[in-house]
Amino acid sequence: MLRLELPDVSLFDAEEDAGKRSKKTNIKHPVASFFHLFFRVGAVLVYLLCELLSKSFIACMVTIILLLSCDFWTVKNITGRLMVGLRWWNQVDDDGRSHWVFESRKMQASDSESRIFWLGLIICPVLWVIFAFSTLFSFKIKWLPVVIMGLVLQGANLYGYVRCKVGGKTSLKNVATNYFGRQFLKQALSKEGES
Repeated sequence: MLRLELPDVSLFDAEEDAGKRSKKTNIKHPVASFFHLFFRVGAVLVYLLCELLSKSFIACMVTIILLLSCDFWTVKNITGRLMVGLRWWNQVDDDGRSHWVFESRKMQASDSESRIFWLGLIICPVLWVIFAFSTLFSFKIKWLPVVIMGLVLQGANLYGYVRCKVGGKTSLKNVATNYFGRQFLKQALSKEGES
């Protein structure tokens, strides 16, 4: 696993960097922000409304998979780099071994773009997990491959960008523990200060 060491940016820019830099709420990349959400929201909407829109299962399935594929490519190659300064990829060396590369760069991302990026990246895979359970419990097994495809493609981007954010060699469990520990300490200190 390879990690390019460029200055890192925080996962929740709006929370952790509020005191370090002036608030930037304007969106510097409106087209990237639009397409960051367009394909993923489009895939979810087509999935939810496909039986109303079309009687053809194949047409719905192909449309959803095309939207998911466009979303995967757009988020992985464009919006992550422009909106939050992160990117990841897999590289095969001359010996045929696969290496995952996670890259982050210090940039002045706006709070709005950071929120759009991370909320879109986190909420949609959660929706696909809910869809997977509803597909299983409603016995609509024909939709299971589509739901799994949504979960895999959007989950892969989420995993890749979280690894970029926390570092290629850092354990995600350690990062989560440290983050929640800091939040608990902040709350405890703020409660003590109020007393």
